[in-house]
Amino acid sequence: MTTLVIVRHAAAEGGRPGLADHERPLSERGRHDAPRMARRLAERGFRPGRILSSTAERARSTAAAFAAELGGRVELLPELYGADPETLLEVAATSDADEVLLVAHDPGVSALAYELSEEIGHLPTCAVATFTWDADDPDAMASTRPASWHLDVPR
Repeated sequence: MTTLVIVRHAAAEGGRPGLADHERPLSERGRHDAPRMARRLAERGFRPGRILSSTAERARSTAAAFAAELGGRVELLPELYGADPETLLEVAATSDADEVLLVAHDPGVSALAYELSEEIGHLPTCAVATFTWDADDPDAMASTRPASWHLDVPR
């Protein structure tokens, strides 16, 4: 079985003068939601082979919260910052892991979730979309439709 978990970064602080978008930190809500959503994912038994994250501060902090709960280390990939759905899927499919957690940004993550599910229209911040393929091959992510999917959003 192959699993891709797409996480939209947790809520971030608004822009401040002199603070680049790439450096925006998590807001109080984001710092609360990220570990809580990671625990909920852990309770479903997910253990990533790889955790891939955008280099933006808000994505890095979200990924770190998931890594602390799920185990593993975060791999920072500049190409995930502002990536389109095709790039996100290609990075995950070529990761050589059967269980991948990907932390990135909208609109790319919502567009990818929609492409894979044909139902998920929008991922709110810190949403966790899990897609599973019956094949034991990460290449299946890019070549076939997932057998199942699950969406969990902070409440």
